[in-house]
Amino acid sequence: VIGQIIILLLIQIGGIGLVTFTTFFIVIFRQKLGLDGMALAQSSTGSVSLQNLYSLLKIIVISTLVIEALGTALLSIRFVPEFGARGLWISLFTAVSAYCNAGIDIFEGEFTSLTAYSGDVLVNTVVMALIIIGGMGFLVFQDVLLYHKKHRLMLHTRVVLLTTAVLIVLGALIFFCFEYTNAETFGGLSFKNKILASFFQSVTTRTAGFNTVDFGAMRDPTKLVSCLFMFIGAAPGSTGGGIKVTTFVVIAATVIATFKNRSETVVLHRKVNHGTVYKALSLVTVGILIVMVSAAVIIIETDGISTIDALFEAFSAFGTAGLSAGATAMLGTFSKIAVIITMFIGRVGSFSIFMALSLREQQTTEKTVLPEGQIMVG
Repeated sequence: VIGQIIILLLIQIGGIGLVTFTTFFIVIFRQKLGLDGMALAQSSTGSVSLQNLYSLLKIIVISTLVIEALGTALLSIRFVPEFGARGLWISLFTAVSAYCNAGIDIFEGEFTSLTAYSGDVLVNTVVMALIIIGGMGFLVFQDVLLYHKKHRLMLHTRVVLLTTAVLIVLGALIFFCFEYTNAETFGGLSFKNKILASFFQSVTTRTAGFNTVDFGAMRDPTKLVSCLFMFIGAAPGSTGGGIKVTTFVVIAATVIATFKNRSETVVLHRKVNHGTVYKALSLVTVGILIVMVSAAVIIIETDGISTIDALFEAFSAFGTAGLSAGATAMLGTFSKIAVIITMFIGRVGSFSIFMALSLREQQTTEKTVLPEGQIMVG
């Protein structure tokens, strides 16, 4: 129990964000928060302004506790009758783990996760809702809560909501089609349960880590698509990892603009500044490089592992999804270290790197006019 409590606390702190967590208590105890600390907290929470930061911090902490309590109550309807008093603890642990996109469970058995509840509408719906809300980002949550006052949503919120909905539906359709006849995953489920499992797997690959079917038994094309979803991840300032859905949208919009021979990236009829585009390109490039290195280490050290399973493990680590196709137990020392580093970078690395650079070299760009050079690409 003590070990589970420690893990739960780490999940909670990691989900909210260490910077957000510490900043909240600094504000509560009326301590001074320097400009650097405010900038870090602003970036960690996804706040668009320092004026908005304190309001957002309160919403983050209060809404987290309320949503997790509600999730615990709903899951208790199923788990308390089944497990007795321990069912309440399982409900709390599962609710926090789902909301914080951790995917760690305390059910009995090896690698069971939620496989025993693949057809349970209540458990699937509650866990999916917690995963989605936690992965939306606190800034989006605040914007939606204040919609009745402003009667409009920020561009960021609209992009996150629209992209999340599209990815969930698209992912569910892909899982349904690819695994429909797979006897080891969806094959033995009823039509209704196949639809439920399709949506659950689509949601959980977005950095959540729970599963209601065996990912190790899935077909290679399904695993490949899962890798893409895990790489994209959740929204900025959320409890999830990955490159973030907004980064994916900016990259996709830039590619479309390039093919249309346009010089500006446009998202929902709004121009995206070049700095955001460069940052998105950097995040994706660094992310792919990290995943490839991690997968290479796993393939070199682990005998008998397939390339797709090694990639699945690496993408899952970078997206902090916690999913596995069965390779985790096979990993050697160097592979485990590679996965640990990949998970760390996937959760906080890119943010830390960009913030470190911006805080140390905020206004150091030299205003030197350099001669223009021509490089052929494509």
